[in-house]
Amino acid sequence: MNYLELDTPALLIDKDIMLSNCIRMQDYANRCNVALRPHTKTHKMSRLALLQEELGAKGITVAKVGEAEVMAAKGLKDIFIANEIVGEEKLRRIRKLAETIDISFGLDSIPQADMIEKAFEGSSKQAVVLIEIEVGEERSGVIEEAAFIELLNHLKRCRNIYLKGVFSHEGHSYAAENVEACREIHLQSQKRTLRFAQLAADTGFYLETISIGSTPSLMHDFPILDGITEIRPGTYIFMDASQGNACGSYERNAATVLTTVISLPTPERVITDVGAKGLTAQARSKGFTATKGLGLIKGWPGVNIHTVYDEHAIIYNKEFHDSVKVGDKVEIIPNHICPVVNLHETAYIISKGEVIDEIPVDCRGKLK
Repeated sequence: MNYLELDTPALLIDKDIMLSNCIRMQDYANRCNVALRPHTKTHKMSRLALLQEELGAKGITVAKVGEAEVMAAKGLKDIFIANEIVGEEKLRRIRKLAETIDISFGLDSIPQADMIEKAFEGSSKQAVVLIEIEVGEERSGVIEEAAFIELLNHLKRCRNIYLKGVFSHEGHSYAAENVEACREIHLQSQKRTLRFAQLAADTGFYLETISIGSTPSLMHDFPILDGITEIRPGTYIFMDASQGNACGSYERNAATVLTTVISLPTPERVITDVGAKGLTAQARSKGFTATKGLGLIKGWPGVNIHTVYDEHAIIYNKEFHDSVKVGDKVEIIPNHICPVVNLHETAYIISKGEVIDEIPVDCRGKLK
């Protein structure tokens, strides 16, 4: 059926654009001679993770243990959790996963290492970890070289932990002022990650993996330095309004939210039937990814969502108002697609205006 016949709100994925995005990033990884381990927190769908592997990805990345469990049950066998895993229950679940798949996860402190060492006591498999390096995002990860060396020396005494590598995420690239500033963040983040990898080598560790992430830095074909072995972009599969701003075009946006006009109460105000519960209220306010409002109306340059309530989107634009009527359906390009996908149970795959498939968002709500 035609996609406009769908009930709303509905998450739409343009198959042809999605495939083009996947192939483009895989080609980039191949040219740079690095492995592509896509971050699946963007789409949260095991079927799309399997597709990415079919196209050449070397394993996948997830954000939570629950996502790893779903992906493993659907046939994904090489999974990295790009997060520090803390807590007896979560570590028990990882230990169970390690019995049947290759599972690794993030580490950045001695107290966490001690928890892991205890949780894997008696296991036939070691816990496989990568140490996160803070490269400017001001999130998790080791900051000081001295603390890193102290952690490395501590790991030498941990018989239940295997250090596979280091990883970083230059999420601050989203706030870069322009493409050249993003390039510099990309370069400096790699150099810092490689510096810590060299410290590990100097301390007696052989690292299999030196991994970097973040879509803004990787969609501009910036060079990848020698020594980096893996990249972990996620948003590239769908893109969103902020990524479109960063690359200067919305033609690579594969994901939209279909919504119905339900009210035209003033000569400028348009109300549609999706709100924060189907679109989020997330804005991007800084740098070359900055967007106006809370989502863009596809096909209407400069028209954006002004406000969202739980179940309403508010648009102020007279020209747009005069072009639609109650019952019409329009598409919204979200500012940030990752949390939007998590709000929907199903993604509708479209091609040339027709719905050709439905895919369950089977990692939806897997937050633990």
